[in-house]
Amino acid sequence: MLSRLGLLVLRGLGYLPLPWLRALGTALGALLRVAIPSRRRVVQTNLRVCFPHLSDAARVALARQTFVYFAQAWLDRSWLWHRSAACIQSRVQLSGEVAALSEATPTVLFAPHFMGLDVGWTALTLNLPLHFTTIFTPQSNAAVDAWVAQGRQRFGQVRLFRREDGVKPIVSALRQHELLYLLPDMNFGPSESIFVPFYGEPAATVPSLSRFAKLGRARVVPVITRMTASGYEVVVHPAWHDFPTDDAEADTATMNQRLEVLINTMPAQYFWVHKRFKTRPPGAPELY
Repeated sequence: MLSRLGLLVLRGLGYLPLPWLRALGTALGALLRVAIPSRRRVVQTNLRVCFPHLSDAARVALARQTFVYFAQAWLDRSWLWHRSAACIQSRVQLSGEVAALSEATPTVLFAPHFMGLDVGWTALTLNLPLHFTTIFTPQSNAAVDAWVAQGRQRFGQVRLFRREDGVKPIVSALRQHELLYLLPDMNFGPSESIFVPFYGEPAATVPSLSRFAKLGRARVVPVITRMTASGYEVVVHPAWHDFPTDDAEADTATMNQRLEVLINTMPAQYFWVHKRFKTRPPGAPELY
């Protein structure tokens, strides 16, 4: 848990040169991997399930790098949420189909849980004079909750919806051409989830990408963030022209299949610290 003092320290770290901050993240990631064995087991289990073809040594190396990226991305919020817009723009490169986002078309931005997910949001809201919305998951620590909410509202014209707000205001915003930055690729429990394959293993997945796109009459545009030595690259991909269909389950399976392709380009940068397979189909053995 981060205290208010810890957040002040983190804010100060944002003024370090980026290579220094990344080096600190490397050390912190190594420490977290050793100090939190329960989370280390989660990462190892996820990698074993999703990459059975890799050797044990390769999966151990991948797990080590995952913890490093996790720690580096957490520390990078120190400058992302506190340094100037000029500093952020010097470290974050926005590319791809950016101009297409200005079209008067309802749009759901598919933003999977890569380590730089907050960077993608900041890059869009900082650089584009558009209206954005996203769904905000409250943090258990009040100080951290306030810090995250403030960080995500730094730039642009944004609205943070809470899950308890329901579907109607989100769909209404979509139809008014407010872009929805959606992160639907986590296990949110059995409620409203369906089991579709993720790397060949049944994974409880909310079909929200398909449903919001259908209800909002919206296109789906992937936005993928990659951590680099000099900062981050945020790439706006072309819209999925065959999505959504009339079958939410098939759409959700398609989402996972396409997500796998993206993960395979930078597997250590995916959020493997999450218990993606915590919810199991009836009769299936526990994995964690």
